[in-house]
Amino acid sequence: MYYLGIDIGSTASKCVVVDESGNIAGKGLYASGAGTIGPRAAVDAALSDAGIAMDDVARSCATGYGRNLLDWADMTLSELSCHAKGAGALFPTAKTVIDIGGQDAKVLRIDEGGRLENFAMNDKCAAGTGRFLDVMAGVFQCRVSDLQEYDAKSTKVVSISSTCTVFAESEVISKLASGEQIADIVAGIHESVAERTAGLAKRVGIVGDVAMTGGVALNAGLRGRLSRKIGHPILVSNLSQLNGALGASLVARDAFFSGMGAEDVAETRREKPTMCEGCR
Repeated sequence: MYYLGIDIGSTASKCVVVDESGNIAGKGLYASGAGTIGPRAAVDAALSDAGIAMDDVARSCATGYGRNLLDWADMTLSELSCHAKGAGALFPTAKTVIDIGGQDAKVLRIDEGGRLENFAMNDKCAAGTGRFLDVMAGVFQCRVSDLQEYDAKSTKVVSISSTCTVFAESEVISKLASGEQIADIVAGIHESVAERTAGLAKRVGIVGDVAMTGGVALNAGLRGRLSRKIGHPILVSNLSQLNGALGASLVARDAFFSGMGAEDVAETRREKPTMCEGCR
């Protein structure tokens, strides 16, 4: 028996298949999100990786930005709960989880069982998200994955003062025109994102261990700057980008054995999502 979780983000679709013991049997990632062929492609890749067909899946759970667009999933659940569940499995000692997605940034406090206790979230502004980094990489005409290499070559931090993505893009272009080096500007961009994310984390209350999930977690330059700002080392995994899908697959497995539906899985919300000041 297998259980499938799919995390449909704004920029990527991720899918994980687990077996009855919760071990990962297959995984798939496609760089297109909601409203595209991404979800189906990610599912097909995960099923192929596991060597099974959809008929072998006992229950499926969809999460993420586009979860409600998936009409064949057996259940849907907020990415907050799924990221908490996945992080509990990937990082058993973690109490604080930082996730920077394509359209939002969130910080979760979880308990030993991977259950959500508290959170803060910026989902109203692109600044400090994966989309922000996409825009900046576009200015430099490089891949997002190249940003950490530029950061490693920086000799100083060129401050980026704008908190809006549109204005920050103009500011970066101006810095380039004035002769600043790309590596030093990238360092400033990473500092800006780290500062905003650290602010979210401090509102929740940082408790060690700290883990980071989402595709941005693989950016060592940004991760290092964030670690210094929050005063904690940050745990990361090569599966960090698949964390939400992993959590969804584990939720599907647990629900199958307990006979629960999505309506039976409750989230703990002790504070409202935190938006950036400019969007209030």
